[in-house]
Amino acid sequence: MDRELLARALDTAKQKGASYADVRINRYLRQQINTREKRVTNILNSESFGVGIRVLVDGTWGFAASREVRPDEIDRVAALAVGIAKANRVAQTKPIVLAPVKAYKDTWQTPTTKDPFRVPTERKIDLLLSINEAALKVKGAAFCTSQMSFAKEEKQFASTEGSEIEQTIIRENPSFTVTAVDRASGKFKTRNALAEPIGTGYEWIESYPWLEDATKAAEQAVKKLTAKSVEPGQYDLILAPSNLWLTIHESVGHPTELDRALGYEANYAGTSFLTPDKLGKFKFGSDIVNFFADRTQPLAMATAGYDDDGVPTSQWDLIRNGVFIDYQTTRDQAAWIGQNASHGCSYAQSWGDVPFQRMPNVSLKPGKEKLTLEELIADTKRGLLAEGRSSYSIDQQRYNFQFSAQLFWEIQDGKIVGLVEDAAYQAITPQFWNSCDRICSEGYGLGGSFNDGKGEPGQSNAVSHGCAPARFRNVNIINIAKTV
Repeated sequence: MDRELLARALDTAKQKGASYADVRINRYLRQQINTREKRVTNILNSESFGVGIRVLVDGTWGFAASREVRPDEIDRVAALAVGIAKANRVAQTKPIVLAPVKAYKDTWQTPTTKDPFRVPTERKIDLLLSINEAALKVKGAAFCTSQMSFAKEEKQFASTEGSEIEQTIIRENPSFTVTAVDRASGKFKTRNALAEPIGTGYEWIESYPWLEDATKAAEQAVKKLTAKSVEPGQYDLILAPSNLWLTIHESVGHPTELDRALGYEANYAGTSFLTPDKLGKFKFGSDIVNFFADRTQPLAMATAGYDDDGVPTSQWDLIRNGVFIDYQTTRDQAAWIGQNASHGCSYAQSWGDVPFQRMPNVSLKPGKEKLTLEELIADTKRGLLAEGRSSYSIDQQRYNFQFSAQLFWEIQDGKIVGLVEDAAYQAITPQFWNSCDRICSEGYGLGGSFNDGKGEPGQSNAVSHGCAPARFRNVNIINIAKTV
């Protein structure tokens, strides 16, 4: 840890008039490898290193950053941050109040046994090309692309309140897409990998059955070519974790961001219908629906030891027994709703960006009754089972939505009878979650977004969502081929 530089930044900021300051000296490593069929199409390696200093002057934020991490530049950046805060006072209508936090001196890192940035690129390429080869062995499979992305954040944080925190965070995103083609008609169908991005080391990639999954994906893509088109209407809908995580992300994760609910975040994907007047009384879902936010969950991508405010990460409830009870918050947001502690949701995508509220891992608790996916299917008379993420759309208040899936399996009298195509489900967020009547106790899995955008200028973070298979009654299913 560069303690001398960190201390210098804080001392300079205080000397220039800051009542509070924090400094981040961070290094970011990223790698992406893309292949198609038998060739490599892209290899990208990047590294970014710099310092960001944030200050409060008379209850107003100021921020400045630089890629030059040396003593004289630290002084300049700290003084500039204070100058910006003083200039911003003109627009400040209400002073910033930071929720209290203890001082921490700690080190944290993503639990891994194999750093992906120490694994030879050649070994990664060999695996990707093997995935393509396995998929293309299936008759009817015409194309296969595959890729791996890796991110590593080496972060140093210090504040005038006495914290000194060092963290190393690792994430990875392996995937593939198989395309099957009917040469006679020109019709084609795809199936993506159902494996999800994850917060761990390369050991997970080595343990996953990629070749088996690629073969199965190719076979299913071929089957989709001859699958019947769905009959629109109301169905009981079972969502597997590989599909349900995205519905959670859009209809639960984003609406419970406090800045969206209060209108401070509007330009990038809208606000939220979950306004503070609904806290503690709005029936968001049925009694069995329980959502928790968590930045400590193993393997999840928003997991860390501390946020970018220096707040230790934790777990808390957002929806309890179907009732909306809490938001995602940072130190400067907690007071907005009368809370005296931050939930640790501050994050900046780089040393050169201002930290602000970003989504933690938001997950649906498994059901309390002993229930497997097979038993849930057997209990469904007329329904669909959705697997894998596909197209999605949700309005500017996170209220009306439409989602599709990689695979829709038709259920008749408790049995899967085949694939259907061209399906999408439509709903209003609270009506949808209130229609949830059973959640499996088994089959919990993590899905997530490696790049989730928010803010202006835009920033990206990574987040995971856990869930077990769940059933929703009488959901409106449309045929997207007939509505175009």
